[in-house]
Amino acid sequence: MQQRYRSFAAFYPFYLEQHSNQTCRRLHFAGSTLVLVIALVALVSGHWWYLALMPLAGYGFAWVGHFFFEKNKPATFSYPLYSLWGDWVMYKDMLLGQLPEPNQGITKDK
Repeated sequence: MQQRYRSFAAFYPFYLEQHSNQTCRRLHFAGSTLVLVIALVALVSGHWWYLALMPLAGYGFAWVGHFFFEKNKPATFSYPLYSLWGDWVMYKDMLLGQLPEPNQGITKDK
């Protein structure tokens, strides 16, 4: 039976475990950055159809990371909202240099 997380705080350590491969993390970062660039280009240009590319950019990079490097199933399939939130928290933590190394500083609280 799959664990159900009652809060994002309980979910995030699991999320980080699912992103222990550095290449996977970097691909997530690249995809998230591309999502932000697409949003900015759509806003500046007024070509709103660009927004349709955002899921392809974000999920495309992330899923390559999971299927080919991490070799696990993306958390999005089981926890779509927490996973999306986790993507942006991990992105922020990477930008600020606060992301713990894989399997370090990660505590489980379910």
